[in-house]
Amino acid sequence: MITVNAMGDNCPIPVIKTKKAMQSLTGPDTIEVLVDNEIAVQNVSKMASAQGGQVNAEKLGEKEYRVTIRMQSAPEGSDAAEKNAETVCIPYQKGDAIVVVSSDQMGSGNDELGKVLIKGFIFAVTQLDTLPRKMLFYNGGATLTTEGSDSLEDLKSLEAQGVEILTCGTCLDYYQLKDKLAVGSVTNMYSIVEAMAEAGKIIRP
Repeated sequence: MITVNAMGDNCPIPVIKTKKAMQSLTGPDTIEVLVDNEIAVQNVSKMASAQGGQVNAEKLGEKEYRVTIRMQSAPEGSDAAEKNAETVCIPYQKGDAIVVVSSDQMGSGNDELGKVLIKGFIFAVTQLDTLPRKMLFYNGGATLTTEGSDSLEDLKSLEAQGVEILTCGTCLDYYQLKDKLAVGSVTNMYSIVEAMAEAGKIIRP
């Protein structure tokens, strides 16, 4: 594994450092990039994805993020590849939509299928060109932000890119999971209603 320390670096330095690390590869490898802001996370992720990397971003702490890039092969040295990896500082794209998740399943019918669908739904949110401003989890949906959830990595990636992940505290208490929250923060019903009232669009699975 190659570690790129870009803490304290402003754009385009994190992207440039990451590109140099990628260009040094001679075969499959993993690159770990450490940055301290969400825009750097987005820019490094976009560049690495354009080069064929499998990207995962996570928030480690206050102003501390890690972008893990898994390369199955060394990046191509063609002009096209260089164009795709162009160093551009793109502002974080976040819309006025919020995603509201009230169950650990999507749809009704088969419970097992519903769990597969909700996992796919949350992954699909990570692929949106314009990410939601917030994601609200309540009732059964509260279990998706706690330890053991199959969607934790996707939710951590969204949080690292600036999406606010909020889970109902009353719901966590009901399911006895308040000490198991693994991503985002606890919220209350007043804040949930306020966020929904102010949202330009509400997306429900």
